[in-house]
Amino acid sequence: MSNLPRRKFLQQTALATAGLSLSGSLLANPISIFSANDTVNFGVIGCKGMGWANIQAHLKLPNINCVALADIDQRVLDERSAQIKEISGKAPKQYKDYRKMLENKDIDAVIIGTPDHWHCLNMVDALQADKHVYVEKPLANSIEECNVMLDAGRKYNKMVQVGQWQRSGKHYDDAINYAQSGELGQIRLVKCWAYQGWMNPVPVKPNSTPPEGVDYQMWLGPAPDRPFNENRFHFNFRWFWDYAGGLMTDWGVHEIDIALYAMGAKAPKSILASGGKFAYPNDASETPDTLQTVYEFESFNLLWEHATGIDGGNYGRAEGIAFIGNNGTLVVNRDGWEVIPEGENKNDEWVTKTKRIDLITPQGNALENHAENFVSAIRANDSSKLTCGVETGSIAAITAHMGNIAYKTGKKLYWNAESGSFKDGEADALVKANYHNGWKLPQV
Repeated sequence: MSNLPRRKFLQQTALATAGLSLSGSLLANPISIFSANDTVNFGVIGCKGMGWANIQAHLKLPNINCVALADIDQRVLDERSAQIKEISGKAPKQYKDYRKMLENKDIDAVIIGTPDHWHCLNMVDALQADKHVYVEKPLANSIEECNVMLDAGRKYNKMVQVGQWQRSGKHYDDAINYAQSGELGQIRLVKCWAYQGWMNPVPVKPNSTPPEGVDYQMWLGPAPDRPFNENRFHFNFRWFWDYAGGLMTDWGVHEIDIALYAMGAKAPKSILASGGKFAYPNDASETPDTLQTVYEFESFNLLWEHATGIDGGNYGRAEGIAFIGNNGTLVVNRDGWEVIPEGENKNDEWVTKTKRIDLITPQGNALENHAENFVSAIRANDSSKLTCGVETGSIAAITAHMGNIAYKTGKKLYWNAESGSFKDGEADALVKANYHNGWKLPQV
């Protein structure tokens, strides 16, 4: 484990994971254009799911306005516009093309809630339009896009917060501090998991025409051109490789982020994954509904596992992280954290090796804390205040993508941090972002 100062740890980990060099601060401008009471105007790109949840969290803060919405679905635009007007008294401007919204000089910051395959284009375009960015996790849909976004974060003097909001939960901070205290003894294994019992099979449906008011070509963007299918639209895009990485990147980035931070970990030496569509072999989804991924680090292994249609995860929790040490195990998830001690027999008496800590439940709303943290960093013009900046988000996203690449190749892969590659042709091809329909990977 490491007790490095937080910023030093983040820089070292990003370097080791992405094979990139981070030089100096991400922000060079020391002067804030905002005072503590100045209004910050937001626009939202992708307004249906987490984009909507994120802007709601921001609007609970003082002196925050939502002045614009961009979405490819007119029904979503109309619904969210009406809701914003009800909250704030003024309807935001509507855009079907987010690029037009970014031309609006009244916008200071944007929230990106689009499917994963859009994040890189959305974020880079927003930074180049002089906007601060709150981008949903995972940071990107490929390792190559993560690297481009890291380059953009270095180049432009703007705040970038990644939506891994567990970082803003105090009970996670408390759990991490305990894991780093040495009380657990040597931590040899960290388990991360997401068991999602609520997830039902995705029924096979025929292709159809897009709903009225939907700009389907804009929704596809850089993804391969395919006929419209309801299964791939809105929420269920997560289970198709064209747009996302399944539970590995959807939930994995949250849990793996906490694990790597607590362990002071750099890049894994090797990655091995196994799984498949075991629960619902004949449904429409492409990503595995069951997966185990083993990451080898210098002094410990990290295990990721997920399963759909099952709630009975490790330690009776549907999701979480467990730090398993010689003296005890710390288990943390969104419901709180606890320590389960190991024991030994001494003189015919069972003695615990560390103190049991019963479940400590969270206080406050971590998502709202995450929004407040972003706005505070904007007003201070200080990236060091960000709970989850672009470099932090890239660490979790790249690690999760490594797991999916190992699964797709069926190989034990070895990561070369210096070159930022696996030195395996099949695996390195999956590092790349393949853009279609005339869209190009952003140039920074």
